Amino acid sequence: MSFFSSRRSSVHGLNGGVATSQPIASQVGIDVLKAGGNAVDAAVTMASTLGVVEPMSTGIGGDIFALIWDPKTEKISSFNGSGTSSRNSNPNELLDKGFSSIPTEGKGGAYSVSVPGSVDGWEQILKKFGTISLSESLQPGIKLAEEGYPVSELISWAWAENESKLKFRESGSELLNKNNKAPVEGEVIRLPELASSMYKISKEGPKVIYDGSISKKISDFVQSEGGWLDQEDLKNYKSFWTDPIKTNYRGYDVYECPPNGQGLAALIALNIVENLDFSSIDHGSSDFYHYLIESIRIGFADSLWYITDPAKSDIPTEKLLSKEYAKQRFNEINKESVMKKVSHNTFETSGDTVYITAIDKNGMGCSLINSTFQGFGSGLVVPETGIALQNRGALFSLDKNHPNYLEPNMRPFHTIIPCMVTKDSKLFLSFGVMGGFQQPQGHLQVLSNIIDYGFGAQKSLDALRFSLDVDDMKTISLEEDLSESTVNELKNKGHHIELVGGNDRMKFGGAQLAKYDHESGVISLGTEPRKDGSALAY
Repeated sequence: MSFFSSRRSSVHGLNGGVATSQPIASQVGIDVLKAGGNAVDAAVTMASTLGVVEPMSTGIGGDIFALIWDPKTEKISSFNGSGTSSRNSNPNELLDKGFSSIPTEGKGGAYSVSVPGSVDGWEQILKKFGTISLSESLQPGIKLAEEGYPVSELISWAWAENESKLKFRESGSELLNKNNKAPVEGEVIRLPELASSMYKISKEGPKVIYDGSISKKISDFVQSEGGWLDQEDLKNYKSFWTDPIKTNYRGYDVYECPPNGQGLAALIALNIVENLDFSSIDHGSSDFYHYLIESIRIGFADSLWYITDPAKSDIPTEKLLSKEYAKQRFNEINKESVMKKVSHNTFETSGDTVYITAIDKNGMGCSLINSTFQGFGSGLVVPETGIALQNRGALFSLDKNHPNYLEPNMRPFHTIIPCMVTKDSKLFLSFGVMGGFQQPQGHLQVLSNIIDYGFGAQKSLDALRFSLDVDDMKTISLEEDLSESTVNELKNKGHHIELVGGNDRMKFGGAQLAKYDHESGVISLGTEPRKDGSALAY
């Protein structure tokens, strides 16, 4: 068996479609489309709503990346809403305190807090491509935070997993229930402080976060915890538009956001496996997994070294994405055994993120990803705001020789990556696979499922995945449903295998996918079967 038993089918529509990790958020998005809004309106509204109904994964205190297909110009725009380090950042301070890496939470967690880019990002995306205001997009989330909503099973589980992180500081109780506990499944949770913050943003705009009353609260709190971020850092922040990077995979143009995002890893791996003839390889076989695993290992070996803030370092993107380079790296793969060593730098690997996709009746597509990195980010919940601050700064290196070495006013290596695919210069796919370093691995696997094996929207997500542990670049997690013979064959090739089931399956990522047929106008969607995902169309 090579498929997760989701018992789901692809969802189809002609007027619009959305997919997110939460049914409540998806319903909000489809409501926006039905009211005449476009894909960008729906995506931003769903993103802000997910900050309420899935607060451990995303929110005001996080970052945002997006790819947007404009049917009028038939071009893809890339948006970078990742935050910068403080201008006061000092790696020597951490080294002097005995840290070998930037702490992600607990005592010292404030060092990992970078400027949150979400709110500025929502505003900029709506201004360029949307038809509604930021204030309008925030209203569903404000209402849910004020009036409450029943918590789903997996969100309750993820909340409980991070309960001790929230309890580390008194202000964390703002994101717990009245008993100072994580809400259980079916419990109605209300987040009044978060509702108040969202209301202020709806009335005053992003300025309240970056140069207003909330910015002062953020700054005062981080400073009280010993961190570097202050009001000047928030005031100086700017998100920006850029050109996406791409490669052509068997006639399909695959687009990713450029560095500092890790989409480069997925494109490198795709170029490598393009040298393989999948027509002679059964899907779900040991050869299928072996070649994908080895290709993404190479992709990570390169990207973990080269990806950093492009404003601080030259990144040889063109060379890394050349077909000649891919052929060279493909020839390093041995069909019968794993590569003994692939050099890389070690990073923290867990991640909590939300991915959103939307396509409207006019064919506009929005592939958007929003995240606080790990569950509730740094665990620093700004008092009286309900805002959990991200810990993206933990992805900086403290190695002076590394391109991603921590410097002031610098954007870190970033794990969150939306993806888009065109065919014959027309929108074909808008998708993403949230989950830290699982994301480029998920992109590689989903695209191979669709392009190499012709799978439909939902089937491409139901297919069993692998997950490479980038800490050791050896351990491979596989879903327990995979056939015993395939597992044993992979072990014989030298792979270190761990079988995973239950809620731990979430380590294989949370995918949402929208496929567009520009001739018929049919939008086909799939949603992550390992989470509470929901795909809706009309």
